[in-house]
Amino acid sequence: MKRQAADTKESPRVKRQKEPVPNYCDVQTRKDDNGSILWPASLEAIEVARQYIKECAASKEKTLIVPDKDADGLDAGVIIHRTLTALGAEASSIDVHLVGKGKSIHDEEEREAMNAKNPKYIIVVDQGSRPAPPVVDDPCVQSLIIDHHLSDEFPKDAKVVSACHYPPVATSSLLTYEICKALHPDVASSCGYLCVMGTHGDLGNTLKWDPPFPDMKEVFKTHTKKAINDAVSLLNAPRRTSKFDVISAWSALLSATFPKEILTNPRLLSARAEINEEVERQTHTAPKFSKDGTIAVFRIHSAAQVHPVIATRWAGHLKSSKLEIVLVANSGYLSGMVNFSCRVARCARTRDPPVNIISSLKAVADLDTTDLVQRMGESFARGHKEASGGIIPQQEFEELMALMKVGEKPDPAEETGEKKAGKTKTKTVERSPQKNTLSNYFGKKS
Repeated sequence: MKRQAADTKESPRVKRQKEPVPNYCDVQTRKDDNGSILWPASLEAIEVARQYIKECAASKEKTLIVPDKDADGLDAGVIIHRTLTALGAEASSIDVHLVGKGKSIHDEEEREAMNAKNPKYIIVVDQGSRPAPPVVDDPCVQSLIIDHHLSDEFPKDAKVVSACHYPPVATSSLLTYEICKALHPDVASSCGYLCVMGTHGDLGNTLKWDPPFPDMKEVFKTHTKKAINDAVSLLNAPRRTSKFDVISAWSALLSATFPKEILTNPRLLSARAEINEEVERQTHTAPKFSKDGTIAVFRIHSAAQVHPVIATRWAGHLKSSKLEIVLVANSGYLSGMVNFSCRVARCARTRDPPVNIISSLKAVADLDTTDLVQRMGESFARGHKEASGGIIPQQEFEELMALMKVGEKPDPAEETGEKKAGKTKTKTVERSPQKNTLSNYFGKKS
């Protein structure tokens, strides 16, 4: 009797399920006494901003736009520029100030540079906010701040419209669009794609445009998502290079009338190629973890601003039951300083209560018994609950890492409940057929 050959068929591989990603717009909104939704900011603040912009256009005086360097800030800035010209302002009366590498609008040299342009009105967009003196020292200059970063404190005497307390929190470009589209009938058609580009730049290109976000179906009929998202990638490239020529992105965006025009800009293309190469060179750094396993820390040294890109990339890949935050620290961007970016790990996005990066960073810093918080300064733990970071001196960063106990093994007391109860659980591990594993990935040479 012949023996039958053993069944050599492999059991079907179980497809790994993706972590569920919550719908950004599926949140509890604020409502007034009549039950109407309050969004994207308070009605009073939005009206103040509209009156300010109309006054700028009617005055014929110089207006200085101060947008942030990323796609969200630049798109918001161009929306303001187009709104002002639609309302009758001369293009020659509108100027732009782009903040220098590693600087903020609160630095004295930036305040002086803005004042030197002799504006009558200043519109600061997407720069983040903190308590500070007036935007410039000239008491005759009026200032408006349009922002969505978490803050309840702002420069003295400035008019403010902030989206940070009105969920789902609008990006600065979306907030600006909502303010400006009521001022002139051409704004919706000429600036809709700018709103989408800026919003995708901050919230990602898988965003669902559900209420209370506006219906942007007409934008997506006119412009493909691929063109919009590719344009976002190109706009973000120059500010990440060591050259930091944000003006290239601003000029390309201001002169374009639709996203496809941006896609052929030679400088933007070369900047993106440069950044892609640097990200690939730096992204294989292996992480170390905080003692409690909640924070993964990657350390790189690059003259380019690639730390936010790498943080976003690894936040989508690393998984563990404890992991909450991915932190990428760059010691090569500014001399003597560490620029770091934090993102909520994808596997932790549906945790209850939600992960709050700003609170987590501040909680670590508060463990210090000396003056570390004061020495780190105002650029620590800024931004959003889901995407934060900072710029702090090298020594202070090392102290912060020590407080996190990065690289230390967890105590035996932190083992699983089964082991604490004296139960042992035997794990059977099958050899993975996958060749491209994390271990050999981190071992790749640049």
